[in-house]
Amino acid sequence: MKSNTVLGKLYLIPTTMGDCNPMDVLPQTVKRSIDFIDYYIVENDKTARKSIKEVNPEKKQSELKLFVLNKHTEIKEHLDFIKPLLAGINMGLMSEAGCPGVADPGAVIVKLAHDRGIQVIPLVGPSSILLAMMASGMNGQSFTFHGYLPIEKDEKKASFKTLERVSFEKNQSQIFIETPYRNNKLLEDLLQTLHPETHLCIATDITLPTEYIKTKKIASWKKETIDLHKRPTIFIIHKM
Repeated sequence: MKSNTVLGKLYLIPTTMGDCNPMDVLPQTVKRSIDFIDYYIVENDKTARKSIKEVNPEKKQSELKLFVLNKHTEIKEHLDFIKPLLAGINMGLMSEAGCPGVADPGAVIVKLAHDRGIQVIPLVGPSSILLAMMASGMNGQSFTFHGYLPIEKDEKKASFKTLERVSFEKNQSQIFIETPYRNNKLLEDLLQTLHPETHLCIATDITLPTEYIKTKKIASWKKETIDLHKRPTIFIIHKM
């Protein structure tokens, strides 16, 4: 027998990417969604509550129902998280920073929602990957995001050369990130490994007052000193 229960909707709610006025980077659709949604699947309880309070200071924190989804969450918990949706209650999915579902564990919940016939509603908000690509001056028609590269030194340097070769052969921009406290080491390795004529875009603290975005050839970067320690950063390379 087919159930008559109306399913809830899953709203993909972007957040800011650091300390700034949320209304400077988030549209009113985000605020309107937070106004009526009390159930959330979030990457981090503390930052999610802070984000909700910044957008709607009047919302009662005691009424919020938060389910934490991170690398420690077991697969068997995923279905429990979407039970409110199956019961007809709207839910919000929030990343710790930026857009949920992109370079974010929330993608598994979005897939589960599609599998269960739940409507998924993505809301407009800041994506560090897209914003960096927009500002890089590189090929926005063809690019690939690789996430984190290998940590081991030889593997990491080999991946640099592979991405450099692919960017040249396919005329394709190559995007990647690093854990913020390892940014300076990553940059050092890039400068030592890549061809002097390869272009590198460094986009850090995107949308924040300390935002810094520049694209230069490796040879030019070697003449400049920049501190990226513990600053969220997007790296893009392209050998033309």
